[in-house]
Amino acid sequence: MRIKIFTTGGTIDKIYFDQKSQFEVGEPQIEQLLTEANITFDYDVEPLMRKDSLDIDEDDRVRISDAVRATAVEKILITHGTDTMVDTARALGEVTDKTVVFVGAMQPARLRVSDAFFNIGYAVAAVQMLPWGVYVAMNGQVFDPFKTTKNVALNRFELE
Repeated sequence: MRIKIFTTGGTIDKIYFDQKSQFEVGEPQIEQLLTEANITFDYDVEPLMRKDSLDIDEDDRVRISDAVRATAVEKILITHGTDTMVDTARALGEVTDKTVVFVGAMQPARLRVSDAFFNIGYAVAAVQMLPWGVYVAMNGQVFDPFKTTKNVALNRFELE
């Protein structure tokens, strides 16, 4: 089995700059996480952009959609910031010939305490087992992007 992984940035890839006292999107972290997890499936990582999800616009969503549609791989994982992940998943519409799973993190992967490791592992399992379609895998659950929202106050995804 081969999994195509597209990265777009978001909190999962953020790094802390002490001199600026803020986080900024850095290099994609998923390959490092998969290496540390000693995975054995075949995968390819393709960075599409390095943006906070609040900065992802409709042109970016078209670029993501085009990349998904252009790949011959049927199992696709997309790392994405959580604030607009659902919007981007919805922009992919009803993909009928691939399984696409969006995943992100509430804390950067580089932090000692982060949900990134669990979320990536869960999303990898989900993309291998789910039927064709577009999904969001967060907080130990798989969501239909057309029926979910991010609860910012509780820092989790929920059904609408």
